Amino acid sequence: MSACYPLSSCIEWQFTEAGELDARLRAAKAAGFELAEFHLWRDKPVDALAQALNETGMRLTGVCVDPRRSIVDPAERAELVTAVRETIAATAKLGKPDLIVASGFRVEGLSEEEHFANAVAALRAVADVAEEAGVTLLLEPLNTQLFAAMYLVSTKLGLDLVEAVNSPNLRLLYDVWHSAVMGEDMAQVLAGRIHLVAHVQVADMPARNEPGTGSVDWAKVTQTLADLGYSGAIGLEYFPTLPMDQSLALTRQKLDC
Repeated sequence: MSACYPLSSCIEWQFTEAGELDARLRAAKAAGFELAEFHLWRDKPVDALAQALNETGMRLTGVCVDPRRSIVDPAERAELVTAVRETIAATAKLGKPDLIVASGFRVEGLSEEEHFANAVAALRAVADVAEEAGVTLLLEPLNTQLFAAMYLVSTKLGLDLVEAVNSPNLRLLYDVWHSAVMGEDMAQVLAGRIHLVAHVQVADMPARNEPGTGSVDWAKVTQTLADLGYSGAIGLEYFPTLPMDQSLALTRQKLDC
């Protein structure tokens, strides 16, 4: 029997009719959520969000490091470390949420070994910052359909990087949609390594909409997560095609939550 996971609303794309992000947070709370997440923070009302979090008792499961900088280009490493430091400082009032890191694009002329070594060095540098601040970084593999030249488009490679850095403050964000776009076998790529995954996000194939609108076998997804021993939350990072109450009803039905 699969487990029922706590669900986190991506208020970047959901409850948009409520207006600003702090109002979306309150709308998510009214819809029954205790968790939420969004993307970049510099263009968001951080102070108003902090007030809304305090009033609702909600918790953020993830915010992106802003600005995004490459982990494989040494020329951007100092800017990456600065971005992580500034994001940690800015989001402290939001409850020190986990911070999402993408890889950036491949660097022309570098071998696979050089890409990997550069990524490990950069992630080690920002993991040191995260350890000092008591914050968790989430490394997120994406896909080549959205970003043809993105370096990290493999769950296995992402987990290899997390293992190589070997920091308790660096974990993987596993996105079911990105993984499916890349044709991965979920059970296979996560086998024996679920302890390195701190957050899971979902959307249906192919159009990144709510579970139940596409081809993903959601009973199999939730059963696989349960079999592997995943114990975190599930982020609903999808574009709704239905009014939010109907979208959430369908999603909860498909995820058995």
